[in-house]
Amino acid sequence: MAISRAVLITGCSSGIGRATALLLHQAGLPVWATARDTGTLAELAGRGIRTLRLDVTDEESAVAAVKEVVDAHGAVGVLVNNAGSGVHGAVEDVPLDTVRGSFETNLFGALRLTQLVLPGMRQQGAGRVVNISSILGRLSPPGGGLYQATKYATEAYADALRLEVAQFGVHVSLIEPATVHTRFYETAIMQFAGGSDSAYQAFYERLATWAIDVHEGRTRAGRLAVSPEKVAAAVERAVLARRPKARYPVGSLARGALGLRRVLPDGLFDRFVAREFPTP
Repeated sequence: MAISRAVLITGCSSGIGRATALLLHQAGLPVWATARDTGTLAELAGRGIRTLRLDVTDEESAVAAVKEVVDAHGAVGVLVNNAGSGVHGAVEDVPLDTVRGSFETNLFGALRLTQLVLPGMRQQGAGRVVNISSILGRLSPPGGGLYQATKYATEAYADALRLEVAQFGVHVSLIEPATVHTRFYETAIMQFAGGSDSAYQAFYERLATWAIDVHEGRTRAGRLAVSPEKVAAAVERAVLARRPKARYPVGSLARGALGLRRVLPDGLFDRFVAREFPTP
């Protein structure tokens, strides 16, 4: 069978997903951009990119989207798992139903799509699975531990999967940016768990102020933030490289933080985190 190069990307309504769809389309790949609301994909459709409705938390939606791409191309050649949702709050405050919802989108949705595309990739002897992770999949500042747990889990399944499917010509990569110039983090971080009587309320107020300062460039994290287009460029490298890397840290902030995580003992790294992020 001919090898499909068709790209299925989740979460394309804005930010990293939108930038990735545009860049891979410009590279000449057949791109299928998806979102829960296809109305948000009108600009991409106007540029000749195929669009689909896809709710990664809905089994029927996932099966239908993959089937449409497979019917058109024989297989999904590249899956880019980008869709995500955030939950922020101290571990004590976050209701378990909220945690489950975040895992449904960030982990189980990506995992199910991966399972759905792998048979076609195996059959054609080639494929790429690219997961948009974060440096927060390898370090976990306070206030976001349960969101960050979804990223840690994404990294874990991708590490195992990479070795499981290498025999079939399928490559698995993780994209690890730090702060990105999108509205995702600033919006999500305002959605704190717990009410006004929370024991962590003063911490939440500091965290909200810090998030605004980051996105307005008043902190080092903000000044070193990368654009969605730079993250998309890392995705493009993972998709087009003959031998893609397992991980692509994006930007100097990501490389620096992950370098410190590798070399510092936990106590010293905790001091670094407490200096760079708000703590209770």
